[in-house]
Amino acid sequence: MRLILAAVAVGGLLIDQLSKIIAVRTLDPYDPPVLLGGLLTLRLIRNPGAAFSLGENFTIVFALLALGVVSFVLIKLAPKVDHPGWAVALGLLVAGVSGNLMDRLFREPGFLHGHVVDFFQLPHFAIFNVADICITSAAVLIMVLAVVKNVGIEGEHYGRPERQVEEDSVTESAEPATDPSDRPDREL
Repeated sequence: MRLILAAVAVGGLLIDQLSKIIAVRTLDPYDPPVLLGGLLTLRLIRNPGAAFSLGENFTIVFALLALGVVSFVLIKLAPKVDHPGWAVALGLLVAGVSGNLMDRLFREPGFLHGHVVDFFQLPHFAIFNVADICITSAAVLIMVLAVVKNVGIEGEHYGRPERQVEEDSVTESAEPATDPSDRPDREL
């Protein structure tokens, strides 16, 4: 499972960094290409904050938090992963957080203060990048695994899904009653 996690993390990070290199080299911030009938605009910006440009003055805090998240996942969670869904989810999380962390570490204006390169824009939505897609996909997959499927990081199942409980209650109600008054041999 750790191989899956590593492959997803490295693959996602490479796609994120390559897409940012291409975006910086080819996109004109003053003339963004509009694609898919206006559904997608490739608008290049450099974001010093977090999602929706929140916390623009806290770039160093976001960089340190990202470093903490990646460290926690790799040191504490990765050795426990024994489910392919969790391996993919954690790989996506590492890819996304690492992608934006790389920008904060190595892009202008400087180390731990770098601005994140964003360039995908949907109508009425924030501008984002591949790393953000990885983080969002990881969050959705984690919710599905933990809440809907009741699967833990080591592959263990918690509780019983509601459908199984419903099936058991239907089976129980179909069983004959055991009340002695329901016996045909009882005289009235």
